[in-house]
Amino acid sequence: MAGLINNLLILLLVFQNSCLGFRNPLSVFKRYKDTTRSLSSECLGNNRPVISLGLTDFALDIRMPGVTPKQSDTYLCMSLHLPVDEEAYVVDFRPQASMDTVHHMLLFGCNVPSSTENYWDCDEGTCTDKSNILYAWARNAPPTRLPKGVGFKVGGETGSKYFVLQVHYGDVSAFRDKHKDCSGVTLHLTHQRQPLIAGMYLMMSVNTVIPPGEKVVDADIACHYQKYPMHLFAYRVHTHRLGKVVSGYRVRNGQWTLIGRQSPQLPQAFYPVEHPVDISFGDTLAARCLFTGEGRTMETHIGGTASDEMCNFYIMYYMEAKHAVSYMTCTQNINPDMFRNIPQEANIPIPVKSDMIMMTHGHHHEETKKTDDSFSLKQPKREEEEVLDQDFHIEEAVDWPGVNLKLGQVSGLALDPKNNLVIFHRGDHLWDGNSFDSSFVYQQRGLGPIEQNTILVIDPSNADILDSTGKNLFYLPHGLSIDKDGNYWVTDVALHQVFKLGVHDNEPLLILGRSLQPGSDKNHFCQPTDVAVDPVTGNIYVSDGYCNSRIVVFSPNGMFIMQWGEETSVGKAKPGQFRIPHSLTLVPEFGQLCVADRENGRIQCFRSETGEFTREIKHKLFGRELFAVSYIPGGLLFAVNGMPYPGDIVQGFVMNFSTGEIIDTFIPVRKSFEMPHDVVASEDKTVYIGDVYAKTVWKFTSTEKMEHRSVKKAGIEVQEIKEAETVIEARLKNKPVSTESQKKWEKHHIVEQASPGISFVLITTLLIIPIVVLLAIAVFIRWRKTRVYGADADHKLESSSGRILGRLQGKGSGGLNLGNFFASHKSYSRKGFDRLSTEGSDQEKDEDDGTDSEEEYSAPPPPPVSSSS
Repeated sequence: MAGLINNLLILLLVFQNSCLGFRNPLSVFKRYKDTTRSLSSECLGNNRPVISLGLTDFALDIRMPGVTPKQSDTYLCMSLHLPVDEEAYVVDFRPQASMDTVHHMLLFGCNVPSSTENYWDCDEGTCTDKSNILYAWARNAPPTRLPKGVGFKVGGETGSKYFVLQVHYGDVSAFRDKHKDCSGVTLHLTHQRQPLIAGMYLMMSVNTVIPPGEKVVDADIACHYQKYPMHLFAYRVHTHRLGKVVSGYRVRNGQWTLIGRQSPQLPQAFYPVEHPVDISFGDTLAARCLFTGEGRTMETHIGGTASDEMCNFYIMYYMEAKHAVSYMTCTQNINPDMFRNIPQEANIPIPVKSDMIMMTHGHHHEETKKTDDSFSLKQPKREEEEVLDQDFHIEEAVDWPGVNLKLGQVSGLALDPKNNLVIFHRGDHLWDGNSFDSSFVYQQRGLGPIEQNTILVIDPSNADILDSTGKNLFYLPHGLSIDKDGNYWVTDVALHQVFKLGVHDNEPLLILGRSLQPGSDKNHFCQPTDVAVDPVTGNIYVSDGYCNSRIVVFSPNGMFIMQWGEETSVGKAKPGQFRIPHSLTLVPEFGQLCVADRENGRIQCFRSETGEFTREIKHKLFGRELFAVSYIPGGLLFAVNGMPYPGDIVQGFVMNFSTGEIIDTFIPVRKSFEMPHDVVASEDKTVYIGDVYAKTVWKFTSTEKMEHRSVKKAGIEVQEIKEAETVIEARLKNKPVSTESQKKWEKHHIVEQASPGISFVLITTLLIIPIVVLLAIAVFIRWRKTRVYGADADHKLESSSGRILGRLQGKGSGGLNLGNFFASHKSYSRKGFDRLSTEGSDQEKDEDDGTDSEEEYSAPPPPPVSSSS
């Protein structure tokens, strides 16, 4: 009996120890919070660098701790220890900076920073051991999110334990008011093991000399690749003011394959590699920077001062985990003669309009001083550009509960006259490869119409369902629009029809098209995708569709007026040609209708009265497909791309309608975009995105400017609980905090602090119950056997219980060992180069398209139409 009790006690300890492994994820940061560095009050919000994003994910806010550089070309560094011991993976980089105050930023990973101070002059170095460049930013570049399944590995036995942020402050005239700067970057990390490990390959010229007055100067870099295969998915170019274009290539058997080509005078973001490129043992990586010496009176050398130049081509790649190398460099030209065969495009500068350079730099309404390589320009303020004066960033409203609504495939979104969100979804119906035959006739009529309400009216603040309709009317919902009177206009790709519905009407007020009959004449549609209604004329615009390539216009009572558009011909898509016109938005101020030309990856705009083509908006960041577009008064255009090809990044976009330039990009924190299908925005820049794969709707809001320039542009508001943001922002601005917000915030913190203890007590109790039951059974069996067998029962019971306990101990120690999940990869290795090289790698000075969707499938006509949605 004594042996049995001892074994049971051991079992209890095993279970209790395992229970400790299930602590609330926030508790792993407790020890870190105690040592958080003190910050300037102007950087309020930066004192919470770790933000839990669920059981496995967290955000890490890496910011300068309120610094004021004293002289131009100052390089300041700060370090942050990874707050977890286990290995983690960086999957997203969000810059929190503006070129108004910050010239560029570099983020390093290493184990021994050069200083233990809150921040230090980078002349002392960044790291004393080998360091890896994880991220680089300049010229108001947008965020960088890695492809699904790819991450930079940190922590564990082999990954970096510290992040070191280097910030270059170019012109300190921005700090005349002595304000504090809190610029930096927010990382999204996950403990979920990524099958593919990301790395950075830096190609850098170190000995280029640019003669004064020389019109064209080439800087060439080339190295043999002699490692395991790597797959390239993003690139970034970097020079100073004299750079005109930077191009990178893979050379294999004499064949040059473009990796990426861009003007370094545009936002220096990581752009997606347009066509997937893999690098194998024996390939050559080559890059060329094209410079001009015109306007200079002295030789220009490679260096880190305002009068120097740089020639850098960054490549983001991924490799299989077992062969991963996190950082590689190339600083030589192993074969100068090979550049005689470089494609001619590498020698052609990419023209950049002066006003675009100014806009990129954040000085689009300021007069610049004329120097040896800049010029005087005063950009007139246009009415439609006034919105650009408002500094904002779009971020997910992480406390909005609508993301958890139980929905079918979300196909359409709109806002009603009361600014309520209206969702059009497919209930229990799905669009798949069995939905249509080769003639686009719907094949699942036997299922009947959707029995659930397909149109839901949602409270935008708390996601409560205010109203619902659309039961037993539709088969495969797609597009949704709401006119000025609040009527719903929807399309159904199975019925090939467009419907007008009153808010409380059970029957449609107007039907366009013939039920279940695809066609291309005035009375038929073929899988119409969207509809828009002119608020002035009442005219109806229909994008038609998956198997037609046209825009059809009807009068308010449904009479055919006109149509325009044609199928995309072979080669480059021409104006007015479509490959699935997928989404519509009206721009009343300019009398235009804009179309998301999905498979051509662009936005086309036309005069709504005549159908005359006015402009095309197309960016590499769109990737190969652009799914939806939405316009709000004041000149902002919102868009979202779709399920990506390799190298594409699924994200939302904010654009200036007048110039077509991207102002901001955004992605969700909770869940991830899988196939975002529609977007709608309100005048206060609240954005909603619906996803057919994720069956989810996200809400995004704008983070407006703060008191001080660099503080506001650094984006102090990180992705936090909204109530906490309200309280913090109110305190920062010395505003009264509402009682309700204060109570919500305090309640959140009380629950957050209590949850680890509750979890421990609950789990411990649940684990002790079976032990008590087992002990009771053992006592009962012993009592019975003592009565039946006498003294011989002792030995038999002890032997039997020992075997049972042995099996339980084996199961407990193996099945509940979480440590095995976070074990580091022995094969992972780190490569880097010395401090001197990394410090000079990005020091500039500014002197003035994967696989198609499987979610929705349309049988392709000749020529084939790609995936539907």
